[in-house]
Amino acid sequence: MSLLQQIAGLPADRVVQLRGVPTDTVAAATTGDAAGPVAVVLRPGPTRTPGSFVRAVLDDLERVAVALLPGWLPEAAHVARADPFGLAAVRAAAGRRARGSAHSAPFLAYLAGVAVSGRRPPTDPFPPEVRCPGLTRVVADGFDRPRLSLLVEVPAGLDPAGERAVVAGAEWLCHHGRAAVWLTGTPLRHEDRVVDVVLTPAATPPGPVPATPPRPVPATPPTVLGRPHPGSATEAALEAALAAEGWAAGRVWNRYHQSHPLAPPVCPDLLWPAERCVVEVDGPEHCRPDRFEADRQRDVRLQMDGYAVLRFTNARINHDVGAVVHQIGTVIRARRRDMAEGTFHAPR
Repeated sequence: MSLLQQIAGLPADRVVQLRGVPTDTVAAATTGDAAGPVAVVLRPGPTRTPGSFVRAVLDDLERVAVALLPGWLPEAAHVARADPFGLAAVRAAAGRRARGSAHSAPFLAYLAGVAVSGRRPPTDPFPPEVRCPGLTRVVADGFDRPRLSLLVEVPAGLDPAGERAVVAGAEWLCHHGRAAVWLTGTPLRHEDRVVDVVLTPAATPPGPVPATPPRPVPATPPTVLGRPHPGSATEAALEAALAAEGWAAGRVWNRYHQSHPLAPPVCPDLLWPAERCVVEVDGPEHCRPDRFEADRQRDVRLQMDGYAVLRFTNARINHDVGAVVHQIGTVIRARRRDMAEGTFHAPR
């Protein structure tokens, strides 16, 4: 039985603990079934209460929802600016989309405003009972899937109280979000009321495994390497804004990075090599489940190499390029300060 078939047989109305297959492999497998649920990986930190666990998961889920715009609100792609008029337009579009659907119009309008402006209030204006179903619906819509599964990694080193908080919080999410909750990562040792499922990787065909040669760096047209892509007006707009900033020196567009000769190369959209900072510009195609999951796996590889990774959607850059440049500048200056003080250490 293939891994996808095993996943398809998991219960969707309860909390399940999965073992035997890495978290990212489970998530990637769900991209192969367009009619089934898509699994989103969430990694909350250690927690002591069910409430704090729920808030941490919902905060992670909100970040996913924001990254998926305009996948769940296509009208947002046509809003020119993130000024009060643009925000009013995108909120009105969210209200119209909510009509006749299961979405809460006020919550959808709020989330659309956060996604476009990049700013959220210091306290949540909606209770978890509204955020949970609202976010699960939005993320499922963003992936164009009928439903969502939450693939939550259990933090390591939890004591019995911590495990009880995780399980109780996961059960709350399952009930209020009407989504499957799959626990991965560190196996539970003290809680036995969660269904335990051992997955097995897909069988490998018999026969010798051919040697895999080192992957060459793919060829890139000279019109792209080191500069914004000629077909991307968004990259051109961001480059024009950065060109006016003295701190932005040292940047390079579309240059390959390879951790070691056997690692697959990656080509960040924008890179500050000295400061080890990557900026990715995400168009609508990054909302597809396979691209979204691949992006997150690539982010992890870059972070393990010591890079800070910032992601901005086309809509966000086009709406408020000034705010995007300010946020990038904050990170670049902080890393330069750490380098000057000797507190920044890149992996060897």
